[in-house]
Amino acid sequence: MKVLIVDDNKQIISILEAYAKKEGYQTVIAVDGQEALDVFQRERPDIILLDVMMPKIDGFEVCRVIRKTSNVPIIMITARGEDFEKIMGLEIGADDYIVKPFSPGEIMARIKAILRRIQPKTENLQVFSYDNLQINLADYTVSINNKVLSLTKKEIEILWTLATKKDRVFSRDMLLNKLWGYDYIGDSRTVDSHIKRLRAKLEKYPHGKWEIKTIWGVGYKFEVSDDVKQ
Repeated sequence: MKVLIVDDNKQIISILEAYAKKEGYQTVIAVDGQEALDVFQRERPDIILLDVMMPKIDGFEVCRVIRKTSNVPIIMITARGEDFEKIMGLEIGADDYIVKPFSPGEIMARIKAILRRIQPKTENLQVFSYDNLQINLADYTVSINNKVLSLTKKEIEILWTLATKKDRVFSRDMLLNKLWGYDYIGDSRTVDSHIKRLRAKLEKYPHGKWEIKTIWGVGYKFEVSDDVKQ
C-alpha cells in the first residue's frame, strides 16, 4: 500500500512517514498543493493524508481536483476544528478528517480502518432496483430513470444500506458504525452531512414513490409509497 503524505511542515511529514513505514506502507511526499497533484498523477497512491492549509493550492482544492478523476481515500488534516462542515459537509469528497495536534498512531489507525473498508469483497457485489432507482455496487453507480448520478462512494453506501432495508429506521450511530466502522472517532454530524448532500443530489431527479425520510430523534429510513410497498 502506498501513502501520499502532503504537508508544508517537514517535521510533520518526517513523523508521519516514519510511522507509515513502520506499518509497512510505502510513502511518497509533497510539500504544497501543486506538488501533491503532480505526485498523485505520477505515483497513484492508495490513500492520501492531505493538509488543508498549504502554499500554491490549498488542500480543499487539491481534494476537489482529485475527486474529478479518482475515489482514492483522502484523510484531511486541519488545524481548525471548525473546518468540519467544509470538509465533510460540502462537495469536497474527503473520507475522513483529523484535527491538529494529533497522535501519529491515531492517523495510522484511521488509515487501517479506511483500507479495511475498501478492500474488494466480490461476494457482496450486487445490484438493487426499486421503481426508477438502480444501485450497482459492482461498479459503484446509482441511476434514476437510467441517468447516472454523480455520487461519492460513501453516499452510495448510505443509499444502499437504507434502500435494501426499505422502511427500516437506522439511527445515526448504526449508520456510523456500519459504514465508518466502530473505531471511527468522529460523531453523528458526519452522517447528517452526508445525508444532506445525498438528498440534494437525489432531489434533482423525480422519484415520487420513494424518499430518504428523517425520523426525528431517531435517524433515517428509505420510505416507499403505500401503493408500491412490497
